[in-house]
Amino acid sequence: MNPLKPQKFIKQRLTPYLFLLPALILLVLTVFWPAIQAFYLSFTSYEDLSQPPQWIGFGNFIRLWRDAVFWKTLENTFLYLVGVVPILVMAPLGLAILVNQQLRGMNWFRAAYYTPVVISMVVAGIAWKWLYAENGLLNQLLQTLNIFPEGIPWLTSPVKLLGIVPISLASVMAVTVWKGLGYYMVIYLAGLQSIPADVYEAAAIDGSDGIRKHWDITVPLMKPYLALVAVISAISATKVFEEVYIMTQGGPLNSSKTIVYYLYEEAFSNLEISYACTIGLVLFLIILGLSVLRLVINQQDGDNVAI
Repeated sequence: MNPLKPQKFIKQRLTPYLFLLPALILLVLTVFWPAIQAFYLSFTSYEDLSQPPQWIGFGNFIRLWRDAVFWKTLENTFLYLVGVVPILVMAPLGLAILVNQQLRGMNWFRAAYYTPVVISMVVAGIAWKWLYAENGLLNQLLQTLNIFPEGIPWLTSPVKLLGIVPISLASVMAVTVWKGLGYYMVIYLAGLQSIPADVYEAAAIDGSDGIRKHWDITVPLMKPYLALVAVISAISATKVFEEVYIMTQGGPLNSSKTIVYYLYEEAFSNLEISYACTIGLVLFLIILGLSVLRLVINQQDGDNVAI
């Protein structure tokens, strides 16, 4: 037996892991180790940063359970989830169907719909804040049409639309939908272009044509993509921060404050580091649940879609 063969075998087995080692070290330093520290700090009191954290067990979780502001932010996050996700699941599919047509100049429409995705959220938030201003374009348009002569306090009113969603939160939701349409449209467009044209031709022979063909053919074949977009948009809606930070700062009266913004406020404004870590742990569990849901849906549908 050649003595070099075992060494060659070991070298072949270890080489791929050596290539992965730098990325693994980077992940440990920037993701896993900070996550372990945050988990530990959630069981401590660390208000005085000049002193080591003091172990208090489940004290932060008890405080969280009794925190009315936390439950308000949890309610707002849930409303954000329910209000944004259905629109971001269905509307981009309609856009994808439109831009999937073989028409002249369609690439320009695709680029136009995708443009909000590449715009910085800071720029988009400031622009929409101007549009929502008391003397902004939207209120001027409403006053010109004599619909609401006094205008609408888009970002400064805690009044709930239909008694459910505060106006300020709904205004921020609209920005999230506007910015996400193009991104999810591209995902759907990839799925639509993978459907053979023969399927639609066969359906047309059976009398399924026009809008009906999309209900009979497109929607069933796009189920894996629909599930994927639903879970991705749900995770994104749960982690929303930039829009709230730029446009409302969580106000008025916490009507637009979400979990992530509350976490940021406690950590960097109030310097409640340990309490912020506790909020972050709850947020992690919510996102973990959504991620597991995605895996389950993918396995059930045989989804092999890769982002």
